Amino acid sequence: MALERPEFILPERLFGIIGHPLGHSLSPLIHNRAFADRNLPFVYLAWSLKADALPVFMQSVRILPISGLSVTIPHKENILPLLDKLTARAAGTGAVNTVFWDNQELWGENTDCGGVIAPLLRKGIQPNSVLILGCGGAARACCQGLRELGVGSILIAARNQDRLCALERDFGVSGVSWEHRTDPRVELLINATPLGMAGAGQARVPYPPQDLAKCEIVYDLVYNPLQTRLLQEAKARGRACISGVEMFVHQAAGQFRLWTGLEFSVAATRDLVLSRLS
Repeated sequence: MALERPEFILPERLFGIIGHPLGHSLSPLIHNRAFADRNLPFVYLAWSLKADALPVFMQSVRILPISGLSVTIPHKENILPLLDKLTARAAGTGAVNTVFWDNQELWGENTDCGGVIAPLLRKGIQPNSVLILGCGGAARACCQGLRELGVGSILIAARNQDRLCALERDFGVSGVSWEHRTDPRVELLINATPLGMAGAGQARVPYPPQDLAKCEIVYDLVYNPLQTRLLQEAKARGRACISGVEMFVHQAAGQFRLWTGLEFSVAATRDLVLSRLS
């Protein structure tokens, strides 16, 4: 009697995330769940790429059946010259976190901008003053999103002076040296650095805990672990806290919409992420 062979269905479209490292990423979890919930024969993978591998990989994207990409550290800015076109928001940000095809052209978008401000809008927070820690692609998304939100005073603290000057020039914000980042008093503090991310640097904090009284709200864009040390220290000192899960889920919703034309449930996706991180 012949054995019945299991049915194997090839995915019709491939998506994935590129960056390095990717061990902390939950993007495959949420996008594959969203595809499954809508019975879409798509698969989302993780491609760990160091900076020097990006150009060759992007050449492969133009040959292989890859329909879209999420882009994370360290590629958000380096990927720009490897694309055909940028949306207005991506061009204004100077960083890309999403790649998609349109009329045989490879486009770059930045859904991080909307993701950053989504929890502020949800909570009715309209800060007058913000200090952003970091000067990479996430910091650029913060500047763009906060500018769209109409925030009056945006300060940036970073170690890299050249990148800090570029942010001042591109967004009209004010730079603060890393050594003096605790000097200003602000309503909202945003960590846009990878410090505190799961892994070797998980115990590190980008801002001295003893100075957290100088801000009212602490927003950490790092979402894994769920409670970074920065958020733990802020909570212990009575500061209002916003987890990076909020930004992560909302930017992913923007990506899913761009790739499929469909929506996924932000609430259900948030619950999925919280369940995994808990």
